[in-house]
Amino acid sequence: MAASASFQDLALQYIAGAWRPGRGSWEIIDVNPWNGDKLAAITVATADEVDEAYRAAERAQITWARTNPYVRRRVFERALRVVEEREAEFTELIVAELGGTRRKAGFEVALVKEMLRESTRWATATEGRIPPSMTDGKENRVYRLPVGTVCVISPFNFPLFLAMKSVAPALALGSAVVLKPHQDAPVTGGSLVARIFEEADLPPGLLNVVITDIAEIGDALIEHPVPRVISFTGSDKVGRHVATVAAAGFKRCVLELGGNSALIVLDDADLDYAVEAAVFSRFIHQGQVCMAANRVLVDRSVLAASTEKFTARVRALRTGDPADPEVQVGPLIGPRQAESVTALIEEAIRDGATALVGGPTVRNVVPPTVLTGVPEDSPVLRREIFGPVALLIPFDGEDEAVRIANATPYGLSGAVHTADTERGVRLAQRIDTGMIHVNDSTVADEPLVSFGGEKCSGMGRLNGEATVDAFTTTKTITIQHGRTAFPF
Repeated sequence: MAASASFQDLALQYIAGAWRPGRGSWEIIDVNPWNGDKLAAITVATADEVDEAYRAAERAQITWARTNPYVRRRVFERALRVVEEREAEFTELIVAELGGTRRKAGFEVALVKEMLRESTRWATATEGRIPPSMTDGKENRVYRLPVGTVCVISPFNFPLFLAMKSVAPALALGSAVVLKPHQDAPVTGGSLVARIFEEADLPPGLLNVVITDIAEIGDALIEHPVPRVISFTGSDKVGRHVATVAAAGFKRCVLELGGNSALIVLDDADLDYAVEAAVFSRFIHQGQVCMAANRVLVDRSVLAASTEKFTARVRALRTGDPADPEVQVGPLIGPRQAESVTALIEEAIRDGATALVGGPTVRNVVPPTVLTGVPEDSPVLRREIFGPVALLIPFDGEDEAVRIANATPYGLSGAVHTADTERGVRLAQRIDTGMIHVNDSTVADEPLVSFGGEKCSGMGRLNGEATVDAFTTTKTITIQHGRTAFPF
């Protein structure tokens, strides 16, 4: 029988296949962001325990890399069954720990299942090459091999999915993993992942979860000599630090960072549909999504109609307890984030913006807000807003839309709405962003489609062939049949 997945059961470190308390001198308190209830207290892991996790991964990976990939694949088939059979249980954990609505939780679990389905394919996805040689009688063989051990650092917004997005393919491709979840999502972003793979009979030591904080371990997680790849999802500020520390050890980084996406509504767009896409793109999970449409850019010729439809739709969003299946916008992850977003709204209004929709923040719930008339020099236009705040911005013609969309240090996602799809593609090609979607949401992620950003939105890519590149390396072996005529 499967063990339960309650917060108390999962308030532990998972190292070398064993559940155990951390040896640190303090605790991370896991709190429900809606009602403030204490979910669990987790004693942090120390730097010594980080070392133990990496050493366990290093030992286990040697055998795992040599395991038949068809045998490895069975682990992910079993993991998928675990998630399918216990979806309701995992949904409750997401709602409680993240303040995620039931709709969001269902969306996240569906993404996790797709990632596990693709991981069964990644287990057999590595192929070598035999390139031609410029030397007679020489055979070139290029082997694709696991990188060894991967460090995964997951965020708090979609923690189960974004942890699984790196953990599952890295394991499937023959590497081991040490996972550190965000302190605000230690269970759904960390120990729950371990529980899923434990129940799927992943060999001990291949996946280790350390719940800790930089205040306890410093940079030990990144500086440690064992991991060769660091997969980090989070803010660009922390991402810069991760990249700087990793560079000193010549470690490869895959950094999925922040965004300031623009959803562009052209003059020929289906306005009702564009509004639906914009509302989803901005307000899913209270706007705590790196791909969220911070900015809704609307051609001035359709601005009045778009504004009326958009504001009416936003006013109709239900806020409150995320456990209520009718609620669409719940709390932000904590009071610090709620205070920060509230201050940002107030700053934008002081700069001259007008709030078309909004209201007072209550505890951690920031009401859905629509701001217009934001001055072009306002800092809010160029930063990531990790909350339920949309900036409605008019433009005159495509060239101005491109200029406004690109006037940000970020470049992760975007969208263009138009009746002419090829017109949308032409405009999309002019936006400095890693991903952009014609007649869809800015929030889109599929296992086979390259995911990643430009500028301060990160470096490296995941999904599809990019995932194989991220978590494998190549080794070239040449064979000289006969004798080489050396040039001296």
